[in-house]
Amino acid sequence: MFDLMRELATESRSKIVLLVADGLGGLPREPGGPTELEAAATPHLDGLVARNVCGLSIPVAPGITPGSGPGHLGLFGYDPRAYTIGRGVLEALGIDFDLGPDDVAARGNFCTVGAGGRITDRRAGRISSEFGRELVEKLGAVRIEGAEIFVRPVKDYRFVLVIRGPDLGDDIEDTDPGAADLPPKRPQGHDPASKRTAAILEAFIRQAAEILKDRDPANMITLRGIAKRPPIPQFEEVYRMRAGAIAVYPMYRGLARLVGMTILQPGADLADQVDALRRHWDDADFFFVHYKYTDAAGEDGDFDRKVACIEELDAKIPAIVDLKPDVLIVTGDHSTPSALRSHSWHPVPVLLAARTCRPDAETTFGERACLRGGLGQIEAKYLLPLALAHAGRLAKFGA
Repeated sequence: MFDLMRELATESRSKIVLLVADGLGGLPREPGGPTELEAAATPHLDGLVARNVCGLSIPVAPGITPGSGPGHLGLFGYDPRAYTIGRGVLEALGIDFDLGPDDVAARGNFCTVGAGGRITDRRAGRISSEFGRELVEKLGAVRIEGAEIFVRPVKDYRFVLVIRGPDLGDDIEDTDPGAADLPPKRPQGHDPASKRTAAILEAFIRQAAEILKDRDPANMITLRGIAKRPPIPQFEEVYRMRAGAIAVYPMYRGLARLVGMTILQPGADLADQVDALRRHWDDADFFFVHYKYTDAAGEDGDFDRKVACIEELDAKIPAIVDLKPDVLIVTGDHSTPSALRSHSWHPVPVLLAARTCRPDAETTFGERACLRGGLGQIEAKYLLPLALAHAGRLAKFGA
């Protein structure tokens, strides 16, 4: 697809907005009931559907539960099966860490372990960013012979660990077991260079456990997405669009920076993000706007809060529409049903609004309506080419 996009993409004055409500897709709270999106009052999104077209997006492949990295890469037009990006790399780039090509980065979580060494809370009660920064300062005292160690705060219970040294590998399993009531796993390397890195990580974890042992509820750490920065085609080179990203959470700024988007700094909430979109309207052709809180509510199993987050998003739609984007896509990177408290494999509702749309018969934005919508079920990596076509940015293929 990239070769085809390079051949067909043309420059234009048209504007595209990709609004990503993280973890948007859901499930009914009770059999036959509405999903979170269907339960929410969304008059503005419903109005867009009534005039445009909707469908369902498959982030990776049917039945595959995506992480946030693969989910967003698909929305950016990248095949997530061809580009595997470690979470640590994304977090490091998201906080503007100068990540070298041989550095190994890991996303860290502060967590809570009980007397038996089993995790009781994978997010340490969602501690404050201030407390997280205090703990990161303590971890800065860790020293390991033969390696340079960098520990940086990210947000809330998240931090970044970067290891710099010779002959490091990154084929290493996460230490996060992925569920509570299990002990953290040991880092396991699968080749000689990765085993060297795993030994350094194990030494770091051992020292961190001693430093944190009395720091309830954040008395232990887990590590995820242990990886080096990979080469990846740049967004503007492939699609001939200046791209800007508006994201509160560092990881999503990291994803955008990885593919060459300019980071347009927003404030701390959706109102500030929409204001940033307005202020930077002349600075880019393509805007990625990320809204995190739908996902956080789903992961907490809070159906009602996820409904409220969706309604908050809907209230800001008129301000985006008033900017008159040539194409507006509203979707999610994956589903996070509150019933499951986790990401899931379910296809994600998607709305595409453009003057050149062929409207379908649907009038509401929800999973059932999108199942019947005119876009059908489409792999996420094809949404961006569709957006380019509707924005008049793709030339004809062939004679």
